Amino acid sequence: MKSLRKFIDKNKPLFQKGGKLAKFGSTFGAIETFLFTPNHTSKSGVHIHDAIDLKRTMTVVILALVPALLFGSWNIGYQNGLAFGIERSLVENFLFGFMKILPIMVVSYGVGLGIEFISAQIRGHEVNEGYLVTGILIPLILPVNIPLWMVALAVTFAVIFGKEIFGGTGYNIMNVALMARAFLFFAYPMQMSGDAVWIYELPSKLPVDGFSGATPLAQMAQGAGAKMASFGDMFMGFIPGSIGETSTLAILIGAAILIFTGIGSWKIMLSTVLGALAIGFLCNILAVNEYMALPPYYHLVMGGFAFGTVFMATDPVTASHTEKGKWIYGFMIGVFAVLIRVFNPAYPEGMMLAILLMNVWSPLIDYFVVEGHIKRRLKRAKLKGNT
Repeated sequence: MKSLRKFIDKNKPLFQKGGKLAKFGSTFGAIETFLFTPNHTSKSGVHIHDAIDLKRTMTVVILALVPALLFGSWNIGYQNGLAFGIERSLVENFLFGFMKILPIMVVSYGVGLGIEFISAQIRGHEVNEGYLVTGILIPLILPVNIPLWMVALAVTFAVIFGKEIFGGTGYNIMNVALMARAFLFFAYPMQMSGDAVWIYELPSKLPVDGFSGATPLAQMAQGAGAKMASFGDMFMGFIPGSIGETSTLAILIGAAILIFTGIGSWKIMLSTVLGALAIGFLCNILAVNEYMALPPYYHLVMGGFAFGTVFMATDPVTASHTEKGKWIYGFMIGVFAVLIRVFNPAYPEGMMLAILLMNVWSPLIDYFVVEGHIKRRLKRAKLKGNT
């Protein structure tokens, strides 16, 4: 590493202002900061200096995603084996699934980082590390059978119109990964819904008798609640679904990492769960269909609820920042997610739409929270002045 450090230091002047390759300074800087921690800090006194920089934050989030990624890789092989009556070992299932995920991840990172680098060069800005997490989030919320060209198109749309058009990392108003999924969901619904998309190779071959590739949410939307997977199977993740969203247990491990390190907001996670349970119990009281009669805690392990709660709703850029605002923001995500599932069978996965909706509302929530604090303090100041 010392020789690499010397090589970079030797060639660095070429990419700085006045150097022959100065126009590629953003790209060089991105490569340098990826390999080594930057040795510069802000000079202004208004900043609070901390050991946790953006790179370390992104690294922790990626580490928290590893359990979901590992289980998702195994589950792809497991579901494929169930569909076609193939018996594989744990390692064989994992390798089978990982080799199906790998091309999706390569396309996600290749296209996304390519756009980031080009955008940074055009603007003359540094390349931020924000896409390191987005690049792995996008594959984890997609079905394994998604065509690679669709992944590239969705990433292009999400990065350009969901991020760069607003100014880049830290300025986007909606979660970039969910923007990619939403684009695919509305532009190519056939590839994002239906039994076939969740099991690798299912469209081209006939599964074994009695096998269904439908997710629990799809089964409920079709009125097949009696055939739905057990709560235990949904919690563990032994069900069809998006690559990284099936195992609530694996996601909870990631949640523990985020909460322990202080990267993820436990208030948003908890309030989202409370919102879903509250509206779920209300639906039980007013139950007029099978979906409304579903036990409220089932919503927590179905579809992308757990994954969205832990990794999407807590996005520090698009979530509420005030302490009170976090409770309101998370609670409403849980409420809307269940309401969309229950009252709109066309969109059984309500978590994506709920988070995107609250992303838009989060600045307004923070505004009213701050205004409320100001008014209360002014009122107290006036009372003290009168006494």
